[in-house]
Amino acid sequence: MAEINTPEEKSLNFLEEIIEEDLKSGRYTTIATRFPPEPNGYLHIGHASSICLNFGLTQKYPGYTNLRFDDTNPETEKTDYVESIKDDVRWLGFEWKNELYASDYFDQMYEFAVTLIQKGLAYVDDSTSEEIKAMKGTHTEPGKNSPYRTRSVEENLDLFTRMKNGEFPDGSRTLRAKIDMAHTNMLMRDPVLYRIKHAHHHRTGDKWCIYPMYDMAHGQSDSIEHITHSICTLEFVPHRELYDWLIEKLGIYPSHQYEFARRNLNYTVTSKRKLLKLVEDKFVTGWDDPRMPTISGLRRAGYTPESIREFCDRIGIAKRENMIDVSLLEFCVREQLNKIAMRRMVVFDPLKVVLTNYPADGTVEMVKSEDNPEDPNTTYREIPFTRELYIEREDFMENPPKKFFRLAPGQMVRLKSAYIIKCDEVIKDSNGNITEIHCSYLPESKSGADTSDIKVKGTLHWVSVAQAISVEVRLYDRLFRVENPAAAEGDFKDYINPNSLQVITTAFAEPSLKNIRFSDRCQFLRKGYFCLDKDTSEDKMVFNRTVTLKDTWAKEQKKA
Repeated sequence: MAEINTPEEKSLNFLEEIIEEDLKSGRYTTIATRFPPEPNGYLHIGHASSICLNFGLTQKYPGYTNLRFDDTNPETEKTDYVESIKDDVRWLGFEWKNELYASDYFDQMYEFAVTLIQKGLAYVDDSTSEEIKAMKGTHTEPGKNSPYRTRSVEENLDLFTRMKNGEFPDGSRTLRAKIDMAHTNMLMRDPVLYRIKHAHHHRTGDKWCIYPMYDMAHGQSDSIEHITHSICTLEFVPHRELYDWLIEKLGIYPSHQYEFARRNLNYTVTSKRKLLKLVEDKFVTGWDDPRMPTISGLRRAGYTPESIREFCDRIGIAKRENMIDVSLLEFCVREQLNKIAMRRMVVFDPLKVVLTNYPADGTVEMVKSEDNPEDPNTTYREIPFTRELYIEREDFMENPPKKFFRLAPGQMVRLKSAYIIKCDEVIKDSNGNITEIHCSYLPESKSGADTSDIKVKGTLHWVSVAQAISVEVRLYDRLFRVENPAAAEGDFKDYINPNSLQVITTAFAEPSLKNIRFSDRCQFLRKGYFCLDKDTSEDKMVFNRTVTLKDTWAKEQKKA
């Protein structure tokens, strides 16, 4: 009996193991997760991993995912950030059950705070932020109690009400949890739960002048929504104890926090503060600049949602942080674009070729070329072939080295989907610069009907001079020239790659490129993968390079 090969089953990650045990034991019959972005910037590739995890779990197991904006810091949050986040999540291929905001629960959180005061578990502190920091102690020394820690419940309730009513200036008072100033976990040393901020909120307007801290909003929002598995990155491990303490003391639904390791990407930064600095200081054109690691930047560069989901799947979920090579992200998009991208011919640095034995009467011959050789059902397009053509200047050498298989005096090459040509003469100007080359073509060598019996080693892309359309091409590369700019000495901006963008204002393309749509992906033969940019106008088409055909970065860096 023949052996049947079944695909290898992918092992469960630790979160899937937890969920499967929870469902099996009957702890839950369905699960609920949430993706909780703060609307203070655009989402980046690190968020994509969290999105794929949270939404992916509730696609695999019975349940749903909420999109909940952590909008507790009004000074840095904007409605356009909210909209961009929603666009990015949908573009990645996910849909949330409920669109929620921490600000939906401000009234309820205020009541939670009142409950803690009534239980003697929170107090209003008049200390400044510097004084509170000084009283915290160190990892080896206990903290000191605030002089305001012994205020009565009645006094705390009165002061907290007056804080809410706007009677006190920013920074003059906070509400702190009363836990233990000698606790081994520094975050449990009477953490601040509320602060005064007279700031306009993008959703609640000027209703509030006190806002909950992250720890006061996070677990309580999870609890209100009955989130079963609240998934955070590793830096929130110390916060879990406070998360659990607040839920327990308030006697509310026991959501539980789990942590996984952040995946850092080399040759980039993913700190929102640093990304905002790049935008503000005009090192990039905006949050969606194709050099940015933001989802909108990757999208504009031509990345597909499938390639980003594949990348997130490949890097997986773990409990230990590590650095991921950006080459893996580039590999994922290359792999997919190779399957779907339409092949087109575009010449970046033109050198004119005149076929001296081709009719000089303006004859235009149409040759057929496949749109995608990787597709067994590929379609074909027609390309105009004429007496005068452009090839890449780098594809010709007057005095070539031994293994140069492109065009040279006396040498033959094939023009893609057309004819074999031979270089007969080099034409130069008075300064000795090559202006054009004269070649002869072999009429019997036409692709698909070749009877010449001549074998050549080189195939060049080309365009007809008369029918070519001019386009702008933007060649994007990695924004930083060092592997970990965030950890490098000095200012991270000092390590920006000066060659991260090169613009070819006039490249020449085959005319079929006129019909390209924004949703299409192209491989410019021998050049890389490209997409149409939003700067395209009636006057000029603009193309962004998504990625090169091969990973040449490491080789180039060694040369440098």
